[in-house]
Amino acid sequence: MDVIFGRNKKEQLEPVRAQVTGKIPPWLQGTLLRNGPGMHTVGDSRYNHWFDGLALLHSFAIRDGEVYYRSKYLKSDTYNANIEANRIVVSEFGTMAYPDPCKNIFSKAFSYLSHTIPDFTDNCLINIMRCGEDFYATTETNYMRRINPWTLETLEKVDYRKYVAINLATAHPHYDGAGNVLNMGTSIVDKGRTQYVIFKIPATVPEAKRKGKSPLKHTEVFCSIPSRSLLSPSYYHSFGVTENYVVFLEQPFRLDILKMATAYMRGVSWASCMAFHREDKTHIHIIDQRTRKPVSTKFYTDAIVVFHHVNAYEEDGCIVFDVITYEDSSLYDLFYLANLNQDFEESSRLTSVPTLRRFAVPLHVDKNAEVGSNLIKVASTTATALKERDDQVYCQPESLFEGLELPRINYAHNGKPYRYVFAAGVQWSPIPTKIVKYDILTKSSLKWGEESCWPAEPLFVPAPDAKDEDDGVILSAIVSTDPQKPPFLLILDAKSFTELARASVAVEMHLDLHGLFIPDSDRAARNQAASEAQQDPASERQGPHRPDGAGGLGLPGRAAQD
Repeated sequence: MDVIFGRNKKEQLEPVRAQVTGKIPPWLQGTLLRNGPGMHTVGDSRYNHWFDGLALLHSFAIRDGEVYYRSKYLKSDTYNANIEANRIVVSEFGTMAYPDPCKNIFSKAFSYLSHTIPDFTDNCLINIMRCGEDFYATTETNYMRRINPWTLETLEKVDYRKYVAINLATAHPHYDGAGNVLNMGTSIVDKGRTQYVIFKIPATVPEAKRKGKSPLKHTEVFCSIPSRSLLSPSYYHSFGVTENYVVFLEQPFRLDILKMATAYMRGVSWASCMAFHREDKTHIHIIDQRTRKPVSTKFYTDAIVVFHHVNAYEEDGCIVFDVITYEDSSLYDLFYLANLNQDFEESSRLTSVPTLRRFAVPLHVDKNAEVGSNLIKVASTTATALKERDDQVYCQPESLFEGLELPRINYAHNGKPYRYVFAAGVQWSPIPTKIVKYDILTKSSLKWGEESCWPAEPLFVPAPDAKDEDDGVILSAIVSTDPQKPPFLLILDAKSFTELARASVAVEMHLDLHGLFIPDSDRAARNQAASEAQQDPASERQGPHRPDGAGGLGLPGRAAQD
């Protein structure tokens, strides 16, 4: 397991050409950009949790049947401070750090005041977000780092708090057809309230107001939902959207603010301040995007933990939404590095299998309906919503498939009826060993797997002339526990799930988390926007925003002449 989790990965600063076997579809032209933890020891210090590792960006540039790979550590303030000190000096969620370990208890007490609501890390290791023509490495704190997606250069640090009052934010925003960003964050005890804030970032800035300014300047609060507990807000990793609604699960996996406020003094991590409350409910909030207000009916289900929403849509007066559920919070605990040893696959077992479940929520509740009656009349699911005496509605899901995580869909169907889920296949161990295509309509699945191979999140890229939902390819970065088998980019036909090609690279590739694909067709627009921002003296950019080098893909020589 050390080859996957414990060993620091080396950067591949210059693009290296991959060895391609098979045939890459000629229409597949662009860059697969991924993010995840790559460094877990600094000097003699070591992070406690795999999700704490320093962010390592990597990319596969695909053009004319060739693939070039490169990787760079995100040069965040956190990275720079740790490297300069040659030890971990910035706290992460599972690791509390002390800049000066020789401080006595009185010095710690003085420092404690600045850690009550802490200034979180900018180690943005979870995902990549597009905002207008810019790309950002993201995490779940209030910080992002703008990056050059082709050279992987780290640019300026962005603090969400300059634009919206939040301390935490998801790394899984949604995008509408115009490219506007919709995201959620938590505002902790702000003006006596703790609330969940839905906010919108426009894709473009009106020409009259532009003057080189980032769309972030025009962020607007879409809706705020009070937390059911002032001092114990829910943890959430993602949320769902339909064409007219937002779906948010306030789950009983909660962060204790009082414990967090004393964590620094007590010498414990912020992760230790989170707990799953099995006896509580999961509250389902439905927000109308047109009124920007939650619907009045109170929906709930049993205590569950959800990291990833898959999709949601409206059908016959209901909202249907699909999520990957757990019956507890054991997933997070298994990724402490102390557990990731050579016996990991045998000794580390989830106490609940991640399960794809479908919920259905009625948009209009008949006040005259009998107590105990099922309010769902949709034929496409067996999920129920039972009316209760106090006008609450208890939702029971339909279980669709066990053993899925890191789900992706054809994003053209986001918020709309859809058929296919592409995901990593897992069972009692949280480590993916297969890639799965699940057909919701037929309840059937296709799988890809290979001995000693661990696939990353499978990303769907549609074919330019696509007619069906699964016309396209699946891209997944594969790492191997076999030293004789180099890591590779796998390209599958999304319809048949047969291998089209693989691009192997003799590098130390890390197991990543999330990312996106940037088609070459987006390149010209981005370069034009970058040039305009450079020429505008009123631009608010703090860091360099240069047009792409080497043909826009960071490729050597040849590509620069294209």
